[in-house]
Amino acid sequence: MSESLKSGRKSRRGRGRGGRAARLAESKIVAPSAPYITRKIPCFEILDEEGLSLIETNADIILEEIGIEFRDMPEALDILKKGGAEIDGVRVRFPRGLCRSIIQASAPAEYTQHARNPARNVRIGGKHTVFVPAYGSPFVFDLDKGRRYATLEDFQNFVKLAYVSPSMHLSGGTICEPVDVPVNKRHLDMVYSHIKFSDKAFMGSVTAPERAQDTVEMIKILAGDNYIDPETGRPRTYATSLINANSPMTYDDTMLGAAKVYAENNQACIITPFILAGAMSPVTVAGTAAQSLAEGLAGMTFVQLVNPGAPMIFGSFASSMSMQSGAPTFGTPEPALVLYAMAALARRLGVPFRSGGGLCASKLPDAQAASEAANTLLPAVHAGVNFILHAAGWMEGGLSMGYEKFIMDVDQAAMMEILLGGIDLSENGQAMDAIREVGPGVHFLGCKHTQINFKTAFYRSPIADNNSFEQWESEGSLDHAQRANARYKKLLAEYQAPELDPAIDEALLDFIKQRKDSMPDSAY
Repeated sequence: MSESLKSGRKSRRGRGRGGRAARLAESKIVAPSAPYITRKIPCFEILDEEGLSLIETNADIILEEIGIEFRDMPEALDILKKGGAEIDGVRVRFPRGLCRSIIQASAPAEYTQHARNPARNVRIGGKHTVFVPAYGSPFVFDLDKGRRYATLEDFQNFVKLAYVSPSMHLSGGTICEPVDVPVNKRHLDMVYSHIKFSDKAFMGSVTAPERAQDTVEMIKILAGDNYIDPETGRPRTYATSLINANSPMTYDDTMLGAAKVYAENNQACIITPFILAGAMSPVTVAGTAAQSLAEGLAGMTFVQLVNPGAPMIFGSFASSMSMQSGAPTFGTPEPALVLYAMAALARRLGVPFRSGGGLCASKLPDAQAASEAANTLLPAVHAGVNFILHAAGWMEGGLSMGYEKFIMDVDQAAMMEILLGGIDLSENGQAMDAIREVGPGVHFLGCKHTQINFKTAFYRSPIADNNSFEQWESEGSLDHAQRANARYKKLLAEYQAPELDPAIDEALLDFIKQRKDSMPDSAY
């Protein structure tokens, strides 16, 4: 080996050790530079006016001729009838254009979701994007203990990890199901954990109308005098909560009841057709998009009839499936095409849009998990999604919340934030002084511009390894998941809870005790 190559290898080894030390030194918990993202790059469009109009027409046909079922809630049928819908049993048909006219007359195009720390308030809609952790998993996974049922401790751990992760803009909702707490009581512990262990905005409970009401009551305790906006006389929005349609073309009383509670209290609802294409919608992209739009329009119309002007998000979750096994698949091209179409349709409707990102079917934090997560996150970012749910931690088709996967996804989300920031065309970004200083045939490493910008010029992952093989080997030959394992443990060890007013804390705990004492333990 030549002396120059040996010297170069020694130099790279030195930089490797210095780079790792720098990453460790700079991996301390830091506050985000901004509480949400304002995109500076255009949205990617795949359909022209003719294509979008065709899907809108087909959605109108579904609403007018086929209809949507609103089950087990006569009050919802009365509300829809008064709004102009035609009722046949539980089947509701909407005259052409009715839903769109009701939504566009009152639904806000953007809204602010308040956090207990005002510096963490997020703006949802328009050119703004927020990343939100995964939602609803009964299991958790890590490399040390494997797959197991989630506990309240796991739930609190993920709230803490979301709090210390700048690229997670909300604390989340049901990040995982704490199965060690009775079903009818666990929502109280989950909402309290979001309030206690984080000062970011969060999502409320939707598993029963009374649990949605408990969320509202806890928000009132938290917000105090700030709950009512003196300029509007309406409650400020502190929760954005997930209301799923029972696709195909059905809403049940649980989701409708929770939506009604939140709408009445000016808390935001995400109206989302949850679709496994091929089983819950047609196998085609255009058919799935038309059905999704029809279901979304019906649900959003209900919200606006309950309380005109209530904030809401049009959601879309459409996954493909294996036609051999029936299992959901992720990272495939067809759901990405649905996503691009639905995002454009939401913009035409004039409401914020939600979809998923970071999804995978893998049971491990492996190459499949990383590949599928990237193939679902990138389309959400490119399509202009405002509220990207499931952005961190999702494994096994949503059945499991992964500790290492959470860290891997947070890293990807941070990169997407830089991508959405676009190209810096300031004087510093143009770097003409550097080009003049260096000139032809000389490297830029020592120039003034590089010295000023080197710390922030490029994203530096806290878990990727870019060192030489020898350096990587000397540090234990760790793979990506193992480095993520060490990272999440370090973050939890360094976690410090944001200060919470003791009087508010005491009032919340008193409310929780009174509510728990009033109900027997239940698995429902």
